[in-house]
This record gives sequence, C-alpha cells and structure tokens, in this order.
Amino acid sequence: MVKEYLDKYPRNPARTLWLMKPVAKVLKIFFKTIVHRPVTILYPYEKMWVPENFRGRPGLRFDRCVACGMCVRMCPTACIKLVEVPDDAGAPVKRPQVNLGRCAMCGYCAEYCPVDAMTVTPDFELAEYTRRDLIYGPRRLAYDGITEGMEIRIEETLMSDIARGEPERRVSPFMTDRPELLASKCISCKKCEKVCPVDAVKMVEHGVNEKGRPILYPEFDDVKCISCGNCIADCPKDALTLKEVL
Repeated sequence: MVKEYLDKYPRNPARTLWLMKPVAKVLKIFFKTIVHRPVTILYPYEKMWVPENFRGRPGLRFDRCVACGMCVRMCPTACIKLVEVPDDAGAPVKRPQVNLGRCAMCGYCAEYCPVDAMTVTPDFELAEYTRRDLIYGPRRLAYDGITEGMEIRIEETLMSDIARGEPERRVSPFMTDRPELLASKCISCKKCEKVCPVDAVKMVEHGVNEKGRPILYPEFDDVKCISCGNCIADCPKDALTLKEVL
C-alpha cells in the first residue's frame, strides 16, 4: 500500500523547497530597499497623503444644516441624533451629534444630506481615552478647509433620459422628487407644515366642510422643498407620498 502511495505521489524536490519561495521574496525586497528609499514612513512624524473624498469621520457645516434629520434616518449604525444647541445668534436650533465610537465611516450621512451640510473628511486619527470623548457635538464636527471634493452627492439616471438617448445625464433625487397629496385622506392637521425644516409647506383653504369649518390642504413650494420626507413620515393618515420622477 505504501508502494502504491509513493507511485501515485512521487517525491518532488520543488515541493520540499516551498519555504524558499517566501524567503526569496523577502530577500528581494530587502536588497531593493537597500538601494532605493524605504517603503515605510516615519509615522506619526510623516503621514500618508489621503484624497479629499477619503471617508474619514463626518464633518458638519453648521450654518448650512436645516435639521431635516435625513442623516439620522439613513445612518446604518444609529450613531447620529439631533441635539439642541445655540446658533451664532444664541437661538436654540437642532443639529446632528455623532458617536464616533459606533460610526462605520460609510459616508451615508453625507450622501443623503440634501443641502450638503454633512461631508466626509480625511480625519481618521480618532483615538481617545474614554468613550464619552468619542461623541462629537455639532460644533466639534466642524472641519477647517472643507472642499467640494468632500461633498458626496446621490445622483441617478432617469428612465425618461434613457428613452431620449441621454443615459449619461445625472440628476439629484432631492431636486426632482416631490411630495404628493391624496386629498381624500387629509384631515388638515397641519403637521406637515410644522415639521418642514425649510418652510416649503403652506396650508391653503379649499372651501368648507359640512360643519362649516375650513378645509385646509398643504401646498408645496418646489423651489424650497428638499425632499427630506419629514412631512411624509409624520403624516398621521398617510395622505402624503413621495412622487418619484421617472
């Protein structure tokens, strides 16, 4: 039986020298670095170059944020929440706070921000002594030198553009999709008007009901609307839906 095994698997000297292959590669790199510059850098005194769109910690433009909550809803790790802070004039406003101890650095908050207030940053050295120090408030999220390359935008191709022979045209869903009202379900609660962060919803009277009370339906300002979906999410009767542009 041993003879059959040896006949089936004859001794191969190349296989016995498999260890020499990685040793040869190591020696090759060793002699190469002796002649040329080293392949390492003197970190932390020297740092590698990172591109502008490197997905490090999130950054925030405080004045541009409208507190729509889109970043909170789209965060896959639920590390973002809106907190109340004073603005430059001292008035209380809501802005995102990020727990970087749970952040996946995915950049979804920057992608889904309809006003480009949330951005990615090349800042990835985030070591702290306590978990509490990893919670970045709205002011601490600010990053000096935010450029256009740090903005991540969602762009899509419309089916109508493909039909017209323009498959390369890209549009932002926040500039095309708009809320649509189903009047039979609306109870004129005015909640959509209250939760709109950009005042794009206005309740307009459309006659009176059987009791003589005015019937109010929301009308949307397409110029101001950013398609954040707050009015749709807070509608108690599901009278609003998002009309997607196809």
